Amino acid sequence: MFWTKRVVIGDGERAVLYRDRQFERVLAPGVHRMFDPLKRIEVRTFNIAAPEYAGHDVDALIARLGERLAATFVLADIGADEIGLVSKNGKLEDVLAPGSRRLYWRGLVKVEIERVSLADGLAVRGDVANRLRQLGTLGKLAVVAEVPAESAGLVFIDGKLVQVLEAGSHAFWNFRKNVAVDVIELRVQSLEVSGQELLTRDKVSLRVNLAASIRITDPVAARTKVAKFGDYVYRELQFGLRKAIAAKTLDELLGDKASLDADIFGYVRGRVGELGIEVLGVGVKDVILPGEMKDILNGVVQAEKLAQANVIRRREEANATRSLLNTARLIEESPVLMRLKELEALEKVTEKIGNLTVFGGLDGVMKQLVSLK
Repeated sequence: MFWTKRVVIGDGERAVLYRDRQFERVLAPGVHRMFDPLKRIEVRTFNIAAPEYAGHDVDALIARLGERLAATFVLADIGADEIGLVSKNGKLEDVLAPGSRRLYWRGLVKVEIERVSLADGLAVRGDVANRLRQLGTLGKLAVVAEVPAESAGLVFIDGKLVQVLEAGSHAFWNFRKNVAVDVIELRVQSLEVSGQELLTRDKVSLRVNLAASIRITDPVAARTKVAKFGDYVYRELQFGLRKAIAAKTLDELLGDKASLDADIFGYVRGRVGELGIEVLGVGVKDVILPGEMKDILNGVVQAEKLAQANVIRRREEANATRSLLNTARLIEESPVLMRLKELEALEKVTEKIGNLTVFGGLDGVMKQLVSLK
């Protein structure tokens, strides 16, 4: 009939019927015939395989359906201090922001809404974080903090420290509040203080390089009591080095560098201990002198070594002379020893002679060839 409107709704569809642009009812699957001679009826068909209601009249539908709403739709009415976790067929698929209001078709897809109160904390549950990470939406909905081993994470919400995190992966809902996570490394760290131009107590200019090792023992104190703890420790090392150098002469510095390290260590440890920072060690790496001072010191060292060499040489000469005197006394007291020395001298002489003619036999050799007076 010309005045009858025929509407066919499939199993995976639902339709909303409007008369004179006002909601009248929801059409279930099947064939529907409606008398509409004046073209006053409008039917909008929706594919419920995507269960979220795509119309723009959510509030009107809720108001018109009233108690009948639950028969056709799942209502997600999220409070201002809540978020909604939307699960489809038992799997988390979406997150609704605070204050959201959505409708989902009942039918092909089982939709469940879980409300999570933000008043109980902003931390994202581990299973929820893992699922959102799989969906690729975790970074858009939450602040993600990866805290490495031997580190600590400080959670600030609206500028206030609320939690200290251990190593691991953490996430916090990024709704209504400003969440920030600072990661503080707890491993031993090294600091280099290079090229410090300083004056000793005897007004000698030199340049010193210093190295130190530190470790954070209280991350809360290190983060909240000082703006940048690394810069603070660096400055205290500079001050401690300047103070220690100014209290010593050049000879004292060069003669006992260990005491210099101890002085700097004691000063810095006392200054940073209350900030949750432990100084493990301080050491002067290099003491660099100006060129002219190097020449002077080299000359002094050379003169000292030369004087030491002369003393050693004179001492050895005296020892040799004393040994010769003792030998002479022994020879004078013993004619046999004298004759042995003559034979030793004869042996040394004959080693350099090619041919030797001897007259008078052995007695001539012994008595006439060598004669010492």
